[in-house]
Amino acid sequence: MHLDRAPGALASVSDGKGNFRTYTAGVGDRDTHAKMPRDGQVRIGSVTKTFTAVVVLQLVGEGKISLDEPVDEYLPGLVRGKGIDGGRITVRQLLQHTSGLPDFEDDVTGDILEGRYLSPRDALDIALKHEAVFKPGEKWSYSNTNYLVAGLIVERVTGRPLAQQIDKRVIQKTGLRHTYFPAPGETAIRERHPQGYRPEPMGAPSRNVTEIDPSAAWAAGAMVSTNSDLNRFFSALLKGDGNPLLKKAQRKQMRTTVPMKKGNSRYTMGLGIMRVQQSDKCAFWGHSGGIPGYGTWAAATDDGRAASATMTLEPKTGEAVGHLEETVTATLCRR
Repeated sequence: MHLDRAPGALASVSDGKGNFRTYTAGVGDRDTHAKMPRDGQVRIGSVTKTFTAVVVLQLVGEGKISLDEPVDEYLPGLVRGKGIDGGRITVRQLLQHTSGLPDFEDDVTGDILEGRYLSPRDALDIALKHEAVFKPGEKWSYSNTNYLVAGLIVERVTGRPLAQQIDKRVIQKTGLRHTYFPAPGETAIRERHPQGYRPEPMGAPSRNVTEIDPSAAWAAGAMVSTNSDLNRFFSALLKGDGNPLLKKAQRKQMRTTVPMKKGNSRYTMGLGIMRVQQSDKCAFWGHSGGIPGYGTWAAATDDGRAASATMTLEPKTGEAVGHLEETVTATLCRR
């Protein structure tokens, strides 16, 4: 919190047996100095991707989606651009960020901050104005556009809104009581929550951006949750036999990883989830998320222990995200 000049931070730890501890630091409102709400709701940014990936993999298990079919099988002719061909990009490549699709995040940040609603198709049109980053399957590169397309596939296959599918298939099934996908045009956070801030240039005071329209982030980053709910989700997801979310085959597919950076085996990416090999004796699975107002890291180990941490300031640097990861690591890799 102090290194990144965040007004506050929240965290939660679970032992995998249903026992939770929650922690807070700092203040919930920089201007009023209101107390930080314990286990308050926060925007979780890209941790949303893990929820989206679970829904896609459930549909794979039901035979409605195939990971190795091209995007055009589900969205014919929609994903086209300079060097971009939906007939050559597979669903698996979307979920593991090996599609080569360009990212659209920088193009829509202004819309998010200024409360403008963007439909998924609007955001996709913005993304497809850019050239492909590489040929499908050639490399790894993180892109929010991948999950925009994955969300559209879910809607096409099920005939229902993505938000409804995430609620029915993941939130309700895991018993998450304080997690939701915002409705179109919804800018406020529903339950008790700390204020969220964004760094301003030239050392100016950070800006309160608690109320934004996250619609542009959609399947890639729009959700709201609490640290304890994230622990429940990741703990359930990492379970082996009796997994409430994924069948054995899809759990194995999710956990089949590719390198994120050449020569660095510490970080590898599965389908909607990252594996961190902290040491020879400790590895965990999770995802980070940054969105105007908040930064989060949430993860769990194979034995179901889980931890998550959030700062109430958008992490604008890799160093800030690293601090969140270090907090999670300190818990999950301590014996």
